[in-house]
Order: sequence, then C-alpha cells, then structure tokens
Amino acid sequence: MNKFLVIGLGSMGKRRIRCLLALGYRNDEIIGMDTREDRRQEVNTKYEIDIVDDIKKINFSEIKAVIVSLPPDKHAVGAKIAIDNRKPVFIEASVIIDDVLDIQKYNSGDVFIAPSCTMTYHPIIKDIKAIIKSKKYGKVCNFSYHSGQYLPDWHPWENVKDFYAGKRITGGAREIVAFEFTWIVDLLGFPNEVKGHFRKTMDFGCDIEDSYTSSIIFNDIIGTMIVDVVSRYATRNLIINFEKAHLQWRWDKKTIELYEAETDRWIYFDQPNFKSAGGYNENIGEKMYIEELDTFIKGISDRRLYPNTIEKDIKILEILKSIEESDGGFNR
Repeated sequence: MNKFLVIGLGSMGKRRIRCLLALGYRNDEIIGMDTREDRRQEVNTKYEIDIVDDIKKINFSEIKAVIVSLPPDKHAVGAKIAIDNRKPVFIEASVIIDDVLDIQKYNSGDVFIAPSCTMTYHPIIKDIKAIIKSKKYGKVCNFSYHSGQYLPDWHPWENVKDFYAGKRITGGAREIVAFEFTWIVDLLGFPNEVKGHFRKTMDFGCDIEDSYTSSIIFNDIIGTMIVDVVSRYATRNLIINFEKAHLQWRWDKKTIELYEAETDRWIYFDQPNFKSAGGYNENIGEKMYIEELDTFIKGISDRRLYPNTIEKDIKILEILKSIEESDGGFNR
C-alpha cells in the first residue's frame, strides 16, 4: 500500500507527478488515470509511470493516497472515488461551493481530505506572514492587491473555450479569486464583510466574467483586491500599510520592499531562487507545489500538519459567493 494514484493527467496532474518524483518516489510508485488517450500517452512517455483509462482497473489495496487533478467541476467525482475506497485525498483548488459541500457531506467516514493551498508555501508569502505575526511594525491598517494574468496564456496549446477556465462556473478569474483568498486569510484571518463586482471586459469567445474587484473588511483592517485574466503581463502586486511600516511586493521583482518609519530606511527581502517548469511563467516555481504535496503526505499520519481543511475551503468559497451576490448574483 505505497502507491499514489493521480486522477487527471492535464497540466496539474503532470505537475503533481513531477512533485512526487522530486520527493524521491519511484516511477513504479505512481499510477496515472485519465480517459483521454493523448494525455495517457504523453504522461507515459514523459514519466514512464503506469497508466490506466478506467478507475475499475485500480487495485486500491496498493494505493496510499489519491491526488485529484481533474477540472474543478469534476473534483467531487475524484474525491468520492477516494472516499469510497477509504484513501486520503488531495484536491486541487476548488471553485464550486455546492460540490465542496457535497464532498464534505459524503465523507461520513472522516477520510483525510486536503484541499490545495499552494500560495501558502510561496517563500515571499511566508516572509510576509512572519512580518505580520511579529507585530514589530504594529497592526496592519490596510492593504491593496492586484492579481492579473492573461487567460489564453494558461493553456496556449488549446482554445480558452475548450478547457475549464473558459466555462462560466469554473472561469479563470472566478477560480483565482478563491485561490488568492486562501493565502490572504492565512495572513489576516477571515473577513467580517466582503462586497464586490465582477464583469466581462474582454471577449475570449466564451461566457465568463474576466475581472473581479472586492472590498474586504477584517474588523479594523480594510483591503481591496482586483483579480483579472485580461492582464497581458502576469502580475501580483501587494501593498500593506502597517502602523510603523509600508510593505510592497511585486512578484516579478522577487523582492519584498519594506519601509521602516522609525529608522527611515528601506529593507529588502530577496526571494530564494527557484525553478519553474518549462512553459510556465518564471515566477511560478515548482518548489511550493512540491512542499505542498510533501505536507499532504506527512498529513496522512498527522493531519494537523496540513494547513488547509475542507471546512476552510468552504468558508473561502462563501467569500466568493458574497462578492457575486453583492453584485446581483452569479446567475444574473
């Protein structure tokens, strides 16, 4: 019982296989499953692991854990396979609250479920969290954040409308709102109130809103966030104002710039060097994905080691729901 089953062999499924190999697991300890023949052939050629086209071909007595790298609207299908077979399961970033609630309800036997929280493992995010928690610069007063990408750059080998990010319920900007909030609440806690707007501002040939903006209140902290998938230059820009400091982070600069008011000087925190996989933005390092999966595996023995839970995931998706409902509802 020492094999990992990766369900879904698209972009994220291949990444998770790379993560397992980087953690020292052998090719014969990984099984991939996908219904698409082209993906099965690609993964078999690249990674030389066992591949199946039907879940019925899996001997679950050999499986240590399941990794669900299916599109977000198929997460419940993969999770239920793991739960039915009493196997710990890691699930990629979710965006459909009803499906996550369904997974939670289905898990009556208390199988370990680990929803993805990748940015929690980004070295700069770790540094920012440490700065906040130290209280050296007093409390956080306010923040602004912009996360922008260009949707056709996600999967340049296929048309936007042909994969999940081009579908309205799993749209790229909608998914990233939840993705970003996962690490923001890790830094600041869950907000008391969130309101926002979302719009289609560019025609990608599919029915999605490509831009979300939100106003966020955490007791006496106020923040704003813009998420879009129309930005022609991939960006993550964060500004945090403390009582005694001003922090700026642009992920393309790979540095935190921190102004200390009491010393009237700037302090710089350089990002550790990390490698990105071929075809990905140079700022999307593989190391944080590897660390995330390593923590999940360690969490199989002690789930307290893994920082995210399905309950937290539901609360994140309730934030997304609040943004959409404050602007008239998602199904307008």
